[in-house]
Amino acid sequence: MKASILGLCFFLIGIQASFAQTNQANASTPAPTKAQQEIIDLSKQKWQWMADKNVDKLAQLFDDKAKFVHMSGTWKKDEELDIIKTGSIWYKNADVHDTAVELFGNNTAIIWSRITLVAMVRGSEAKTEFTVTEVYQKQANAWKMLALTFSSVRDTHVIKH
Repeated sequence: MKASILGLCFFLIGIQASFAQTNQANASTPAPTKAQQEIIDLSKQKWQWMADKNVDKLAQLFDDKAKFVHMSGTWKKDEELDIIKTGSIWYKNADVHDTAVELFGNNTAIIWSRITLVAMVRGSEAKTEFTVTEVYQKQANAWKMLALTFSSVRDTHVIKH
């Protein structure tokens, strides 16, 4: 009985410490500006469009000169759209753990996202930790993606804010 109570106390102390660390980490990260939040939301929407294989929405988002850097190569917009459409790579789910956004002037943004990606690649499911770098440019009042790069990382990787 005493061991159970002691165990419960240690468990509760551990949970409290965990929440304290989470709140401390969140407190040190400033809230995104309206423009930064717009990029964060657009990036999340892009992951959903990729999961849904919605190449029509992605074709509007991707700049005609966009480049995509993957583990197995680099290609352009039409190839990326074809890969998504045919399911050669199916981005089933991107679990976004953290993001950092930097704006450069009024028309350029870079977002770094640490994700766990679950994807079907040539018929086999793969679950991989990545930091993804996306570059956006505002063109005629709409954001266009210029580049997307996957960098394989450990699950302990931290994005500096």
